[in-house]
Amino acid sequence: MTYAIIETSGTQIMVEPGRFYDVNLLDAAPGDEITIDKVLFIRNEDDAHVGQPWVEGATVRGTVLQHLRGRKVIVYKMQPKKKTRKKRGHRQELTRLAISSISVNGTVLAEAEIPAPRSLDLEPATGEVAEMVSAEAE
Repeated sequence: MTYAIIETSGTQIMVEPGRFYDVNLLDAAPGDEITIDKVLFIRNEDDAHVGQPWVEGATVRGTVLQHLRGRKVIVYKMQPKKKTRKKRGHRQELTRLAISSISVNGTVLAEAEIPAPRSLDLEPATGEVAEMVSAEAE
């Protein structure tokens, strides 16, 4: 198993090729390919590369799939007997990042095929599906 520990947006994340991760908002459009060179650690089978603080020549490549918002976090502050209550909500802006490869000094250690981001097809039903729907209505 090959994995790397990277730093992005002020957080450290363990990543593997072929998987996607939600990180704090990145300045990139969906479909853009990005390269992260802040790699702290790489593990490849029995081989390990430890950085101080970064692994020299190591890069992790990924593709931005979409931008989204995280789950809502409710912050509720109350002072008993003072009639003071504050209720606020927060949703973190996130970027979904699919990791495609991990490499050191130009040598690719692990690679995965990342499909292109899909767009939602909002066309009306046609063909067989439309015929089945009309048959059930009769």
